[in-house]
Amino acid sequence: MIQNVLCFLEKSAEAHPRKTAFADEHTSLTYGELTDLSMKIGSVLGRKTGPRRPVPVLAEKNVFTLGAFLGIVQAGCFYVCLDGSQPAQRLNRILDTLQADLMIADKESLGLAGDITFSGEILPLEELRCLTDDVLNPGLLASIRAQAADTDPLYGIFTSGSTGVPKGVVVSHRSVIDFIGHFTELFHITQDDVIGNQAPFDFDVSVKDIYSALSTGATLEIIPKRLFSIPTGLLDYLCHRKITTAIWAVSALCIITTLKGFTYRVPSHLNKILFSGEVMPVKHLNTWRSYLPKALFVNLYGPTEITCNCTYYVVDRDFEPGTPIPIGKPFPNETVFLLDENNRLVTEPGQCGELCVAGTALALGYYRDPERTAMAFVQNPLNTCYQETIYRTGDLACYGEDGLLYFSSRKDFQIKHMGHRIELGEIEAALEAVEGVDRAVCLFLEEKNKIAAFYEGTAGKRDIALGLEHLLPRYMFPNLYRNLPKLPLTKNSKVDRQALRRLYE
Repeated sequence: MIQNVLCFLEKSAEAHPRKTAFADEHTSLTYGELTDLSMKIGSVLGRKTGPRRPVPVLAEKNVFTLGAFLGIVQAGCFYVCLDGSQPAQRLNRILDTLQADLMIADKESLGLAGDITFSGEILPLEELRCLTDDVLNPGLLASIRAQAADTDPLYGIFTSGSTGVPKGVVVSHRSVIDFIGHFTELFHITQDDVIGNQAPFDFDVSVKDIYSALSTGATLEIIPKRLFSIPTGLLDYLCHRKITTAIWAVSALCIITTLKGFTYRVPSHLNKILFSGEVMPVKHLNTWRSYLPKALFVNLYGPTEITCNCTYYVVDRDFEPGTPIPIGKPFPNETVFLLDENNRLVTEPGQCGELCVAGTALALGYYRDPERTAMAFVQNPLNTCYQETIYRTGDLACYGEDGLLYFSSRKDFQIKHMGHRIELGEIEAALEAVEGVDRAVCLFLEEKNKIAAFYEGTAGKRDIALGLEHLLPRYMFPNLYRNLPKLPLTKNSKVDRQALRRLYE
């Protein structure tokens, strides 16, 4: 039984020592080189800090950053990737929460981060990547490994908090080992695959990229960030690097279709497209499927707190614009169910409830934040016999007549307007079914008591109103419309709803 993700690395390195494990625009590391680098970094870290301690990594997105992650794991610690482009105030809040002894950083990211405060030792990544063999301490690494357990933390990811203080989600080795085993088997990821990484390393979608590669012996290609604003360059890169697997945010896929990228070039090696993060617009899904008819398309759902994803749907049919795409069924070894406002189990088709998750996939909680951990990770109200922790996602979903789960909206996207309880997700789906609307997002402006619609596309307000006549009751029509050349995105490629809200402040 595998107890540590390093077993993935060791198995693949033994089977394919000279095969490329990780590659970026400029360089690459074979499985043998990756093992060697991680052991050297682990030997250095293991002499400076104790096991199960956090080690933040402030570095550019490249193969050596991934080598640093695994070096941290070799030392029995867990890594927390930081983005130097974030405001220094936010970075300092994260560092204050971590209270780490060490930080790994490259010069470029340190310069970009600006005025950050860190009382521990900063180890330059430029030096760590050039360590010589004399730093290796196999005895120390073996001792650390002997004390490790599969419940030890592997990584931490900081998500936004409602109070403005980031929440550090900590995930264990066991959760990743369990999830990745099912993930790679269900979607047929093998040593023959080339995975094209889009997600930032401080975003949990990257966990699927990294550990799917390590566990199967596949190759992970880090796609340059700049190419996701240049569809022709992106498609050239996919073709040149022979990418077979894209586990991307919805917005990244939509960039190619919005700008008609497939009229330039079709990445014929791409045979698995898995998407998550937001509701996939049907128009864009249909375009992707028309150009890659033999590819596997999968809709993934799940928050960071449950280790990447808890449900999936393999797209097996065409969808009409405005028709919802299922989030599907639970991954193996994950219990997914719906609770109503009175904590009663929801089973009837069409009845909404809060989506809750139990099982090995649950995160360890929020780092050094027992109060918020206790609010989100709670006792299953359906179980009065023994302790069973569940995570309440805050997302509303329902079962369809087909028995599959369908995402409805966030609990806080549910509004009461003109005496009606309204799900903004329903309005967004209707808008995207209108001719000339490519993507749409709705907000409720409480101070104005108005529903605001933001959209990409060529449709005018009158065209949209006429299109909605057959899709929505009048009380659900947006009161305000804003046509934008491009919806603003967060660094994780989700629509930046706060930026949209500021347009009306």
